[in-house]
Amino acid sequence: MTSLDELDRILRQYAGVRVLEAQDDFFYLYDPEHDLPAERQQPFATIVTGDHYEKVSRLDEPGAFRLNLGVTKPTYVNLFGTPPTERDADWVLTTTHNYAARDTLFPHPFYASQYWIAITNPTGLDQLHPLIDEAYGFARRKYSNHRTRQTG
Repeated sequence: MTSLDELDRILRQYAGVRVLEAQDDFFYLYDPEHDLPAERQQPFATIVTGDHYEKVSRLDEPGAFRLNLGVTKPTYVNLFGTPPTERDADWVLTTTHNYAARDTLFPHPFYASQYWIAITNPTGLDQLHPLIDEAYGFARRKYSNHRTRQTG
């Protein structure tokens, strides 16, 4: 099984990454100058360790954690098709995916419509490395575009 510590180590190794922590959860931002204004601090990856935000992934089970990644629209569509837009009474996006499944990629329960994907308790990293690389690269491009607009 891939450990939370192993994923955390991998995500921290990327250049320019700043990590915010809250309630034992980790938020990985690309912010090489550590100067992004609060409204621009969108993580490219998160690791959630408990049911602080929702209960559909059963993160209250011992040892449970979920890796969330913000990928590009083409990657999301290639993996899952058109993003969901309908929500249930708890504001969870309605899909045919089991949000409590372990070691299975699925659309993020709340942010799939913004092309976020998730996996709970992954057992290996082979399928995740390209997705983590993409999420990081996408965050770098957004940062660079923001900087260009600020100085241009």
